[in-house]
Amino acid sequence: MSPLRTFFYGLVAALALAGAAGGAWAEGRTPLPTITKGKGDQCVEPTAVMRTDHMRFLLHQRDETVHGGIRTKRHSLKECIECHAARDATGKPMPVTAEGQFCQSCHSFAAVHLDCFSCHATTPDK
Repeated sequence: MSPLRTFFYGLVAALALAGAAGGAWAEGRTPLPTITKGKGDQCVEPTAVMRTDHMRFLLHQRDETVHGGIRTKRHSLKECIECHAARDATGKPMPVTAEGQFCQSCHSFAAVHLDCFSCHATTPDK
C-alpha cells in the first residue's frame, strides 16, 4: 500500500475515533438554532412535520395563490411571520431574518439561504 493511501486511511480512522470519543461532534459543541415559541397554542402542523416539510407547504401555497388565485391562511408565509416574529423590549416586531430570530436561526444552522424575504415582509403587517 502506498504511503499516501496509508496516511489517508489513518486520517479517516483518527477522525472517526475522535468523533466517537467526543471530538468535534460532541454534544453541546455545535450551537443549535434558537427556536422561539410562536404566538398560538400550536403550529398548523406538528413540529417534526414543519421541520422537514415547511418549504413544501410554502411552495404549494405559492402555487395555489399565484396560479389558482386561491388564498388560504393555513400555510401562508404571511401567517408564519405573524406568529413567529418576536418583539423587542418596546413591543416592536423584529424581522424573522435578524440575527438569532426564528427563520434566520434555523436557516443559518442548516446552511440554507433565505431568499423568500427579498420580496416578502420580514415583520407582521400592522
